[in-house]
Amino acid sequence: MLCHISAARRGRLVWLVPFLWTLALGLWGLSRQDSVWRDEAATWQVAGRPTGEIWRMLGNVDAVHGLYYLLMHGLFEFFGASTTTLRLPSVLAVAAAAACVAAIGSRLAGFWAGLGAGLALGLLPAVQFYLQEGRPYALVAAGAALSTLLLVSLLESGPGRRAWPRWTAYGVTVLACALLNWLSLLVLPAHAATLWWVRARRGVLLRWAAYASGAVTGALPLILFSRGQSDQVSWIPPLTWHMLIGPGILLAIGGLGAWADRPDRKSLSAAAVGLPLLAVPQLGLIGLSLVQPLFLDRYVLFSMAGLALLIGAALAAAVRVCSPRFPTAAGLLVPGVVGVAVVALLPVELGKRAPASRVDDVLAVAGEVDRLKRDGDAVLFVPAARRDTALVSPGAFTGLTDLALARTPVASATLKGEEAEPARIRAALLGQRRVLLVTDSAKVAKPPSAERDKTKAAVLREHFTVVEDRQVRGRRVTVYERRG
Repeated sequence: MLCHISAARRGRLVWLVPFLWTLALGLWGLSRQDSVWRDEAATWQVAGRPTGEIWRMLGNVDAVHGLYYLLMHGLFEFFGASTTTLRLPSVLAVAAAAACVAAIGSRLAGFWAGLGAGLALGLLPAVQFYLQEGRPYALVAAGAALSTLLLVSLLESGPGRRAWPRWTAYGVTVLACALLNWLSLLVLPAHAATLWWVRARRGVLLRWAAYASGAVTGALPLILFSRGQSDQVSWIPPLTWHMLIGPGILLAIGGLGAWADRPDRKSLSAAAVGLPLLAVPQLGLIGLSLVQPLFLDRYVLFSMAGLALLIGAALAAAVRVCSPRFPTAAGLLVPGVVGVAVVALLPVELGKRAPASRVDDVLAVAGEVDRLKRDGDAVLFVPAARRDTALVSPGAFTGLTDLALARTPVASATLKGEEAEPARIRAALLGQRRVLLVTDSAKVAKPPSAERDKTKAAVLREHFTVVEDRQVRGRRVTVYERRG
């Protein structure tokens, strides 16, 4: 039984068990049946470019993800391009975040709070999604959890302790997170709320303000530069009332966990750390979205560390209530609840590890193209962003002429390349006998909006006949042959 384990071993287990648990959750079904969806395809194709070409592209698009792309480029160079290389950094990052959350919970509310919080993090549905995602959000979550652990450590320290290395680590961690996604700076007002809650000493407040300001200053050039590329997020819909249902539920659950913790107003507690970490980023993103639509849960994925901490505190409170009368049952409470949660969430867990959990799969449709193509065929992409299929799986498109492409993504320093004018696309199309069109499946396709795409659709409709049509995992490849 855990209650008979020495304090030293409990101190190691409280973070090691959640780390290994989350690592196992992440490795389970990591390849998602060898599928890669459009967001991950962007990472894949950019990471495969030379460093100089990545820098050129960042001047035009996706500067906000520049550090992440450079990191993934190094990993692809060293380990090779694969779904494992693409996703393993996120798995390790969430595992590290779980270890940090467990350490925070243990410090603030005891062993069971830490263990419960660390085990809960990897089971949260939002975390399950990004646990196996080739994007930077899991890395940001790990950095936010680490910076919170450092802040807790500094608040617990006496005034005479040598603290500047930890303050430096705090500032560097916050800056690194901001360079991965500058909306992670919402962790700073969350930490400020914690400092206000516990009525931190003036010296601590001044040091925090200095290092937080340093992190913001370091990220400011990226923030200002990336604002010039704001058309990248122009597709995000405006905030609506139904979009607030999810955050409302999360805040309600977190509030119950904070109530169960029953903290002293001036004490450093799980509630004092977890509730601001959950609530402030969520509310902050909602506030920003009133000015410019930005409300996507992945931008504040790191706030789930606060929710996990509050869940751990509630579990620890339940253990304390049960211990006097049912000591054996109390020792099994946290493992039992986690076991029940695993079973209850099994449909979610299986769903997140299936290709259908994402809107599309660029690799599956590439296989269809490879099977359907013939010598001399041409290919079109509608919209142009669906060219990511060819960029991730160039072998499947060998021998096909990309009719609309005027400059490749590398030559144009963009994600999808530059296409020719509609008149040139029309002329090129009319000179073909067989054309493969790669687009979205009927369920997710939107009507063409760009003039180039309208021209492609019109010429195909007026002069070509469909002879093959395959839809697979959110993508579609249609084979057209010229009439007459």
